[in-house]
Amino acid sequence: MAYSNSTEVIEALAAEIGDRLYLDVAKWHLRLDDAHLHKTLADKFYPMLADNGLSENEVVKILQAIPVPIGGGKREIPLTDLLPSQCLRELMDILEEFQREL
Repeated sequence: MAYSNSTEVIEALAAEIGDRLYLDVAKWHLRLDDAHLHKTLADKFYPMLADNGLSENEVVKILQAIPVPIGGGKREIPLTDLLPSQCLRELMDILEEFQREL
């Protein structure tokens, strides 16, 4: 799919991330769009994709730098600790696909 501008790419990327990825807490799955994290991730990943600089190490660094508040904000846990390994692989697939299409 051809995108006409960066906003369109970010919105499409956010939709894919939100629909396909989830947090896992005590075997309970919370989709990233329901957790309101999909747009944040798309905004952070877009520059990497636009520069053709996708790397799993950089993706993990971004995920580690995003705190997820739990218990009404009593604690924060890095997003990487709440994403199952399967979701990280899925995220890399999504990002690789978007980078090819840019």
